[in-house]
Amino acid sequence: MLSVMDDRQGLLARLSTWANGLKREIAALWFALRDPVTPWYAKALGFLVVGYAISPIDLIPDFIPVLGYLDDIVLLPLGLALLRRLIPTEVMTRSRERATEAGQLRITSRAAAVVVVFLWLGAALLIVLFVIGRFAGH
Repeated sequence: MLSVMDDRQGLLARLSTWANGLKREIAALWFALRDPVTPWYAKALGFLVVGYAISPIDLIPDFIPVLGYLDDIVLLPLGLALLRRLIPTEVMTRSRERATEAGQLRITSRAAAVVVVFLWLGAALLIVLFVIGRFAGH
């Protein structure tokens, strides 16, 4: 019984460490995107990925079973991994140092939240138009 509790605490500690590292990496990428050395294509992708990561609204709400966490578990890490490859190593090194110095930096983006809301509204509009088009003639 005690070993099960130790396993749970160990898992929670590892998850907490991973989450804190992810937050720091997102902050580092945020700094890297503002660096003039970062290529434009990395900035373009980066503002989408990091903007989504710091948006208070998810594209796929977490309350939807399985799919709700798909963006957090799969899509976001893939986007972050791609960004790390596109941004020069020296820029990421400087940006990680800045993120570490900043400590528990809480970056949020209202603009990213607005983009996600508009994506949802656009998707809802497309669904309504599809349904109207599909069933209007019958």
